[in-house]
Amino acid sequence: MDCSHRDQLGMSPKIAPADAASRRAAKPTIVYPAGTMPGPDLAALEQARRTMVKTHELTVPPRDARTFRVARGQFFRIVSIEGPQVGDLNLWNAEDLSERFFSGKTRALHGTHVGIGDRLWSNMPYLRPMATISHDTLGWYGFDEDGAGIHDVIGTRCDPYTNLLLNGTAYDFCCHSNLSRALAAELEMEPRAIEHHIHDVLNVFMCTGFTKDTHQYFMKASPVRPGDFIEFLAEIDLLGALSACPGGDCSATHSSDAAACQALKIEIFEPDRATLKHWSWPSPSAYHRRHGGHAQS
Repeated sequence: MDCSHRDQLGMSPKIAPADAASRRAAKPTIVYPAGTMPGPDLAALEQARRTMVKTHELTVPPRDARTFRVARGQFFRIVSIEGPQVGDLNLWNAEDLSERFFSGKTRALHGTHVGIGDRLWSNMPYLRPMATISHDTLGWYGFDEDGAGIHDVIGTRCDPYTNLLLNGTAYDFCCHSNLSRALAAELEMEPRAIEHHIHDVLNVFMCTGFTKDTHQYFMKASPVRPGDFIEFLAEIDLLGALSACPGGDCSATHSSDAAACQALKIEIFEPDRATLKHWSWPSPSAYHRRHGGHAQS
């Protein structure tokens, strides 16, 4: 039903009720007060970081993706090496792909953008930290005058289905496709057979927010520069996949070959494990999973 038809029926949502002001005056409440959870020991993280030794690195080519594996207790970095470039990150339990990064719950617990001390949470029924952000050279950015921040868990990933819907063209190097190819190569399967494992991402280095007038998701040029990185502690054994987004720095476009794109680097580090001997490694959620079924007749 369009707006004009609603107006004719006296259903226009623009006509405010008499008590509109009092309804709008309700005070906001944080939905998930994450401060009630025990946070990571940042001092222990920093102590471990000082002992790190690089054990492996790989390069993710522009408009492509690569997989990598990180053992629990290792650190990994995503590094800008050539110029401003956004990356789309997927994470799975290395032993069970049904446990994967849950961007929606991460957003609900920490906010629209993540930084040092925030955790990347897995999906239900596991719901545990998969990785903790231990360092971020863009932590200085905060939120700018447009309301934009870095490393968002808002956007889902550029994908060929939405691109076909909006633009009428098939483009095979969106992040969804890149991640599908990379995971398919890791599992020695066809992309269409495994793409259901590709999930909403952490938009690494992406600068995003919501417009103040229409509240639409927007992007602007990433402030990342060569040498910048975001770093994580693996809380469980991880299989990761990173796509170098076809949008490049995401200043203007994505889902095409129009933008200038750069490679990204993944680095993996081994710390002195003694520095993490008191770290509390997460187990899957202890919820009994009966969901009230035991009370039914």
